[in-house]
Amino acid sequence: MLKKPFPFDPLLKHHLLIALGLAIWIFLFLTLTEPLDTNELDGLEKLTYLPLYGLAGASAYLLILPLQTFLFQKNKKSWTLWSELLFFSLMFLFGLLLSRTIYLYVVVPGAQNPYTLYYFFTSIYLPAIATIFPILAIGRWAFGRYFEKKLEDQKIEIEGEGTYEGLRLQLNDLVSVKADDNYIEVSFLNNGNLKKQLIRNKLSNVETTIPELFRTHRSYLINPNHFQQFKMDSGKLNLLLSSEIIVPVSKTYAEKVKTQFQNN
Repeated sequence: MLKKPFPFDPLLKHHLLIALGLAIWIFLFLTLTEPLDTNELDGLEKLTYLPLYGLAGASAYLLILPLQTFLFQKNKKSWTLWSELLFFSLMFLFGLLLSRTIYLYVVVPGAQNPYTLYYFFTSIYLPAIATIFPILAIGRWAFGRYFEKKLEDQKIEIEGEGTYEGLRLQLNDLVSVKADDNYIEVSFLNNGNLKKQLIRNKLSNVETTIPELFRTHRSYLINPNHFQQFKMDSGKLNLLLSSEIIVPVSKTYAEKVKTQFQNN
């Protein structure tokens, strides 16, 4: 269950918004519930000290983002429930360290009887987490679902004729399409791995429905985004694409191909 895919948004700007919202929510929580004897503070002191706890929460969130990016890339752009739980565990650990530091060295520096770590953790930090966690978790989940929906809406579809199965994928994951009798062979990337699938369709139909593809040969269409370099083999021109895919270039399309990729 922990390896089950979990909605995830990798966009940094959205996580900055979450961190900002977290800082504001912590400030409001402390102002309204007064768990740190904030009723003894005057208005100016509240505006001075309480935002620091919000800043600590936002900082704890932002400090884990590099690890989040690392895990996302390591898992081939896949995010799981285990990854999400690990993120929250480390974030709350950093949050505890930062908030405790602020309490001891900023809010009550030199106090003879500050709250013990045990009391601070059980009576202040855990209740705060119980209030913050559901909202934060729902926010991350909502951004993840929105991002996944946008990706799904952007997918292209290569349909199979009749009842034959087609293929839906991101345009950038499509590498090349090769005519193969009454079928086409689609080469595409799935989580960074090269996959191939036979679909009952015609190359001309794919060329019409996906105009972003580029014809190099009567039997080949390629995605220009995956072009790596020109490659000569026995005097014949070929193109090297991503994942070491080599496609031929016929004389009919040679000039057009050279113009297209030499200019880029």
